Formats: sequence, C-alpha cells, structure tokens
Amino acid sequence: MKSLEHILEQLSLGKISSDEAAQHIRAMQSKTLGHTQVDIDRLSRTGCPEVIYGAGKSASQIIEIAETLVEHQQNVLITRIKEESVIPILENFPQANYVKTASLIRIEPYERTFKETSIAVVSAGTSDQAVAEEAAHTAEFLGNKVTRFYDCGVAGLHRLINKLPEIREARVIIAVAGMEGALPSVLAGLVKAPVIAVPTSVGYGTHFGGITTLLAMLTSCANGISVVNIDNGFGAGFNAHLINNLS
Repeated sequence: MKSLEHILEQLSLGKISSDEAAQHIRAMQSKTLGHTQVDIDRLSRTGCPEVIYGAGKSASQIIEIAETLVEHQQNVLITRIKEESVIPILENFPQANYVKTASLIRIEPYERTFKETSIAVVSAGTSDQAVAEEAAHTAEFLGNKVTRFYDCGVAGLHRLINKLPEIREARVIIAVAGMEGALPSVLAGLVKAPVIAVPTSVGYGTHFGGITTLLAMLTSCANGISVVNIDNGFGAGFNAHLINNLS
C-alpha cells in the first residue's frame, strides 16, 4: 500500500499526474466491495481500525471485509458473530481467536503497543459475563491492559469490597450489571476513576429486557458515571480505551 508521503513525493518528482495522485489518495481512504465501503483510513484518522459488526452479514461478506483490512496492515475485530459464520472465517484466518463467550473473533497479525495503565471490567453476576467479555476483549484488542473482576454484584457486597484495592489500580472502570443495576452506583462512590456503566438484558419481568437497569443507571446519584446502551459491551470497551489513552 502506498503511503501519502510516497504519493506526494511521486507527484513532486513528476512521476505521476495530479489525477493519478488523487486516485491513489482516494484508494487509501476506502475500498468498495459492492456490499460494503471499507473505511481503510479510519485507523490513521481516529487511531482505531474499522470494526466489523457480524450480525446481519454473511460469512463471505465478513471474510472479504476482513481480508481488505488485513491487506492494509490492520488488525480485525468482528463482534456479534453468528455461530454458522465462525467455521468459514476460521478456515480463512487460521490465526484468528474465536471467543465464544463474547461472540467475537480477533484477527491480529500485527503487533501493537499496550498502555501501562489498565482498565478494570467488573461484572455483577455470571449471567452478565458475555457482555463483560465483549467489553474486555474490545479494550484488549485496542491495546489496553484489562483486569477482570466477575461475580461481584451487590447481593454479596463483600465480594466487591474484597477486590476494591485491585479495582482502584485501574485508570477507568467498566461496570456491567443487569437486574436493578446498582453496581455502577456503588462502585462510583468508592473509587477515583471514571465508571462506564453497562446495563444488560439479564433480569425478570419488570426488568423489561434491560430498560429498568438502563434507567436506574442513568438516574444514579453517584458522580463520575457515564452509561452506554443495553448489552453494549463493545461501546464500553471502546470508550474506556479512549479515556485510558488520554495524555
């Protein structure tokens, strides 16, 4: 792949025309596959590569998008992958890591630098683990050290208190909970780091598939909490990455 510097150098030397230079630059920004316009330039523009949302895409579409990203020296994260798509993708990318718990695939042929500071992922119950793992793997994929603290819900508050010294070492905390969603409020009153709250769809009856949890987190009286959408582990992991990478 030609770099922008190489294209401009070729233009200044008269080896390519301005039209050819413009064509090369456009090719650096995106690639049209028919079904998808792959945002190749996103990594240089935002510091993070385009992530493939697997739900609603066929295995062949995902493979073609992933191949395009890898060809342009980018690692690939595929979220919400359907089980029937897993085997074809792994056959095309033998080095890929399929994380069944989080329904995602990581294809990472290129090395990255990891931040010294860390992100803590704290989940309330075992049933919240799928969303917590999506958050954790997203943050790791983007180059962050992640520590996991699972089954630390407020129904057994001693479990959370016992882990507080380790949790407080993190620069940012992701709190994942269903039911009444109390975990982020409790955590935010005990730590200095910002807390990203993730409501999950785990709960009974008037839990309304996570709506009750979402509203509870949005109306928390604790300071330092931001809230993402229901079951949005990816969004939490991504935002935690951005906070962890602030100067």
